[in-house]
Amino acid sequence: MKKFVTFEGIDGSGKSTVSKRVYEELKRRGYSAIYTFEPTDGEIGKCAKKCIDKGVDPIVIALLFVADRIEHVRKIKEWLKEGYIVLCDRYVDSTYAYQSVQLEGQMEDPLEWLRQLSNFVIKPDRTFLFDIDPEEAISRIKGRKTRFENVEFLKKVRKKYIDIATEKRFKILDARKGIEDLVEECVRDIMENDGD
Repeated sequence: MKKFVTFEGIDGSGKSTVSKRVYEELKRRGYSAIYTFEPTDGEIGKCAKKCIDKGVDPIVIALLFVADRIEHVRKIKEWLKEGYIVLCDRYVDSTYAYQSVQLEGQMEDPLEWLRQLSNFVIKPDRTFLFDIDPEEAISRIKGRKTRFENVEFLKKVRKKYIDIATEKRFKILDARKGIEDLVEECVRDIMENDGD
C-alpha cells in the first residue's frame, strides 16, 4: 500500500475533485487517511496565494512556496509516522511545473534552481498526474478566480509536467475520464503493494 500520495495537474484537470473523493473512499473503507494541499492554509501559504493574486515577482512566490512546504513536510512526516495515508493535492511537482515556467528568462535553469531549493522534501510513493488538453481545462474553470486561466501558459505548464513525470512514482492519468473511473483507478493503485 502506498502511504504518501500526491495529485498533480494543470488547473481544471480535476485533480482536486478526484483527490477529495479518493480520501472519502479510503475513509469509507476504514483506512486512516489525511487530506492536505498546497499551498497550505497556514500563514505562509496564505501569503503565497495573496502574492500570486497581486502579481508579485515569481522568484518571491517560488520562495514562499518552498517556505510553506518546509512547514508542511514537517506535518506530513508526523502523519506518516502515526500511520496515516497522506493524500496531498499539489506538492513539489506543482512548483517545478508552474514556477519553472514563470521563471523562464529570469535565470539560466529555473527547474534546477527549484530542485536545489527543494532537496528537503519527502518523495511521494505515488504521484498521479492528471493530464488534460489545456483548452478543455480552461472550459472547465471558466468563472473560477485564477491567474492561470491562459491557454498558452497552461500548455507550457502541461509540457513541463510531462517532462518531469519520468520517475517511477508517476502515473499519468487521462483526466478526460469520468470522475468515478478516476477515483477507482487511484484507490486501486494506492491499495496495490508494489513490493515496498
